[in-house]
Amino acid sequence: MTRTIAVSGSASGIGRAVAGLLRDQGDEVIGVDLKDAEVTADLATPEGRAHAVEAVLGLCGGTLDGAVLCAGLSGPTPLTVRVNFFGVVAMLDGLRPALAAAVRPRAAVAGSISGTQQADPDVIAACLDGDETAALAAAERTVARHAGHRLYPSSKSALAQWLRRSAVTPGWAGAGIPLNAVAPGVVLTPMTTPLFEDPAMRRVMDEAVPMPLNGHAEPEVVAEVLRWLVSPANSHVTGQVLYVDGGAEATLRGPGVF
Repeated sequence: MTRTIAVSGSASGIGRAVAGLLRDQGDEVIGVDLKDAEVTADLATPEGRAHAVEAVLGLCGGTLDGAVLCAGLSGPTPLTVRVNFFGVVAMLDGLRPALAAAVRPRAAVAGSISGTQQADPDVIAACLDGDETAALAAAERTVARHAGHRLYPSSKSALAQWLRRSAVTPGWAGAGIPLNAVAPGVVLTPMTTPLFEDPAMRRVMDEAVPMPLNGHAEPEVVAEVLRWLVSPANSHVTGQVLYVDGGAEATLRGPGVF
């Protein structure tokens, strides 16, 4: 049976890889991105998010079998918080009724190993309160303190916490919708290309995210896990953050965190 699955960030990186895998297995994919997608929208703005949701709902006819949300940014600016947290949550909230209308709905998002690293607690708290204005103000203060590099970890930590809180609620688990995240280590995508071109930044990356199992990952490695998470085979895994990181999380946090 052909399933219809929305994929944000479908024009590049992990999103493009998972969209390709899903299409190869016969699924209909509704891609969402800034360009080169079935739905073009800017998930950094409330208007763009509303347009994306409305367009996806129109294309799927109100019933959606899956959602894989991969759109994201990594820059040290408040825009990262807008897209990585509020863009993802708005899409999930907006698409949830269509998912609930499907027979075996599934949802998954792209988190990051960075979600375990040093973050800004004020940004995270505002995100979890659903207060975008306060989150952006906190992000601006973080940038002013020359700590903008903490905004990406903050956005991913907040997303993981929101997901674990939401996944077991009546609107998700109660509606039969598994909701999970992958947390990749260093992935070879256009977003990381500039870092690999700088030997000093590559050393920093390798120290921050040691990957003893097979090193840096291709996008398809992460996409395969996302494909399973939104497959009918996944009936009971929910609220989980699966580290697709070559052992980085286990190396950094040790055996006491499980």
